Amino acid sequence: MNEMTQLPRPERQRKPDWIRVKAPTSKMVAETRALMRAKNLATVCEEAACPNMGECWSKKHATVMILGDTCTRACAFCNVKTGMPRALDPMEPQHVADVAIQMGLEHIVITSVDRDDLPDGGAEQFVKVIRALRDQAPNTTIEILTPDFRNKHERAIEMIVDARPDVFNHNLETVPRNYPTIRPGARYYASLRLLETVKKLDPSIFTKSGIMLGLGEERLEVHQVMDDMRSADIDFLTMGQYLQPTPKHAKVQEFVTPQGFDAYAAVARAKGFLMVASSPLTRSSYHAGDDFAKMKAAREEKLARAGKLKG
Repeated sequence: MNEMTQLPRPERQRKPDWIRVKAPTSKMVAETRALMRAKNLATVCEEAACPNMGECWSKKHATVMILGDTCTRACAFCNVKTGMPRALDPMEPQHVADVAIQMGLEHIVITSVDRDDLPDGGAEQFVKVIRALRDQAPNTTIEILTPDFRNKHERAIEMIVDARPDVFNHNLETVPRNYPTIRPGARYYASLRLLETVKKLDPSIFTKSGIMLGLGEERLEVHQVMDDMRSADIDFLTMGQYLQPTPKHAKVQEFVTPQGFDAYAAVARAKGFLMVASSPLTRSSYHAGDDFAKMKAAREEKLARAGKLKG
């Protein structure tokens, strides 16, 4: 090859104005990062390059990622590093409780990497974290965003449900047709069954799931996912724009407009979800605390209406 010949650079897609955000620079962002490092904790905000990190951290909102920072899967949409994870940190539950106390969190979101290397997929660590929070930060409501616990989910889910988080979230991520390329290590109907199992074990726990748009899905496919979620009695649906984290990840097929997200939200509400969050920048834990309060109020209103009808 001639020394002057240059390989073509991969095209960078220009983001529309409605999903451009400012880089996180506030004092609270620096303080949150320092606290997480001091406690040896990872955040999905950083690891997944979330566009809302500046806003959330400025408001003392952070999603803690337990079970380390290395995932045993390699999904085509995710920026979390893949490889052989380190051993579990026995101090992790205590450190999560410390963060909740020091940040004065009213609502905390706990997520994790996939840990297919562990016999229980990491379920026991979720339980320990929930118990530490209940014991030391009893006024903090707890939302968990779990992996699918592939091939071990029945017992894993029972363990976590027994610990009684306030919200149990597991994302379907995309429509079934995209799973072989976008989420090859997972199975669509297994994820649905996981959420359905939670509701059957404890109907009082709110269930939540989300999908990304812009991966080539068709409108009717998204509607079918909504129907599948409602059949599994999922309370809360989130929909957000997929953004390609690096050139090696799946490409964005479409930037869905804010009006498009509003149209999907209207359909979802008509299908009976207690809560719907749908916008280009929506992510699973974006405004999670405020949304939890709204969802709780929506359930109480629904139960009150049902009581009046019976009366």
